[in-house]
Amino acid sequence: MAEIKAADVSKLRKVTGAGMMDCKKALQESDGDFDKAIETIRKRGQAIANKRADREATEGVVLTKVIGKKGAVVVLNCETDFVAKNADFIALTEKFLDKALAESPADLDALKALKMDGKSLDELVTEQIGIIGEKIELSFYQMLEAESLTPYIHPGNKLATLVGFSKVVKEQVGKDIAMQIAAMAPVAVDKEDVDPAVVEKEREIGREQAKLEGKPEAILDKIADGKVNKFFQEMTLLNQDFTKDSKKTVRQYLKEADAELKVTGFIRFALGS
Repeated sequence: MAEIKAADVSKLRKVTGAGMMDCKKALQESDGDFDKAIETIRKRGQAIANKRADREATEGVVLTKVIGKKGAVVVLNCETDFVAKNADFIALTEKFLDKALAESPADLDALKALKMDGKSLDELVTEQIGIIGEKIELSFYQMLEAESLTPYIHPGNKLATLVGFSKVVKEQVGKDIAMQIAAMAPVAVDKEDVDPAVVEKEREIGREQAKLEGKPEAILDKIADGKVNKFFQEMTLLNQDFTKDSKKTVRQYLKEADAELKVTGFIRFALGS
């Protein structure tokens, strides 16, 4: 058996990120062959990944970033908050986010297929499973393009928002809207942006509730319309009460800030929601 030198173990650890003992064991199993040792660690990661496939990865990191007129949100999940707070885990999520912004993949599967250091992001995730020993999953990616973008990451990296505007926006205004989205979780920018199926479902719920309460058949549709209007007020961004001043709506706040300013879209992701 080839002699396993400390320098080789250290080199393998630097390349793979695996623990010292795992690296030493991989070199021993491969009789000192560096490339085979890397493959051993990769396979070990896949084996652990298979074993933990049915585990819940409900913790993780939610990050967002803007470069020019493009912004993205990326989520990397893990099993424990301990791993989620690890600097290396956060740094890996940041690398995935930077890769997304650099190459603008069409969807999550396309992001996972992108190459970094000669390996796909999906393969890198599998390697990390072997190193960390927890189920890890690159679970969410979405990109937004606009003339101006404001990102917001809530302390703790569990929630992030990204909002697009029609023109350059004042920093405070952008931050206010991004934090509004974080706090109030709207489903769309305005009434007309809500999925018609969602609107119809709300109308059905309102009608059924009124019927169960014994309301006359003649006014059920009117009550249902009221239910829908309340939904629009509470769940569409521009019609929500502004969190910093409930006497005005978000629409009114934006108009006061800049009458020509429009919100063109937003992304919101929160772990556990």
